[in-house]
Amino acid sequence: MLYDALVIGGSYAGLSGAMQIARSGRPVCVLDGGRPRNRFAAHSHGFFGQDGQAPRQMIARARADLAAYPNVTLLDTLATRARRDGDAFCVTLASGGTLRARKLLLAYGVVDLLPDLPGVAERWGRTVLHCPYCHGYEVRGERLGVLSVLPQSTHQALLISDWGPVTFFLNGGPPPDAVTLAKFAQRGITVEPAPILGLEGDLPALEGVRLTGGPLVPVGALFLASRVRPASDLATQLGCAPVDGPQGPMIQTDAGKQTSVPGVYAAGDLTPGIGNASMAAADGVFAGASLHQSLIFGPLSALEPVASD
Repeated sequence: MLYDALVIGGSYAGLSGAMQIARSGRPVCVLDGGRPRNRFAAHSHGFFGQDGQAPRQMIARARADLAAYPNVTLLDTLATRARRDGDAFCVTLASGGTLRARKLLLAYGVVDLLPDLPGVAERWGRTVLHCPYCHGYEVRGERLGVLSVLPQSTHQALLISDWGPVTFFLNGGPPPDAVTLAKFAQRGITVEPAPILGLEGDLPALEGVRLTGGPLVPVGALFLASRVRPASDLATQLGCAPVDGPQGPMIQTDAGKQTSVPGVYAAGDLTPGIGNASMAAADGVFAGASLHQSLIFGPLSALEPVASD
């Protein structure tokens, strides 16, 4: 069978994009490996109509809604290879076999590359956090920490000081510039320069950050902006142009969410500017609608047949 669209990645962006295509009546297939980026979090907050729900429950509900459309195929498998095949694309599955589709939507997300510090990975998504809009309300008023990982970490510290008193941990790294330090002083942010030995507390709780030399700095939650990498190399295989994002390599898209490869779209954390589940879902909606419209209004010189196999 030749699908009109193949969505690779079945989390917030992928499922939202697939829903737009599904409602057009076009045959669409979704591939998903079952490892959403926010699987470590117990609850997702700030999502319209779903505040406080468990991420996997939200995904399960979205999958059930999508499965109700007879033109939708959901496959629990990964894509391992992708290439152009004439006027379509050919995708090889980890479970065996291949699929063909006129258009692709890449929504397989990214992998967080956490700092190699004892206690960080075990608390990720619980008391070691990324997004204050997703989790800041639940730790408001506590002593909060921000770990310096990227140049943008100073921005994160200034932002998070709205939720509680902040200690900015340099972990032996260079201090912020004078202008930033002045802003820190205005916001009451403390700078701790010492290297970190690890995080302490009964998991998943966080009691504090242990520094070299012995002192424990009390914090109830530690925020960090992790570096990331794409969860798959499919975009590279297809020849999609990359772009340097603030946290790592991402996929370049145009205003319609199409990559540099005609017929290949991308949405969610793979693309710049997406910071939480709500943004990823909205990005997927836009990408899915754009992909569907390209099946109708695509360049007249290369307009695809409307009929499906």
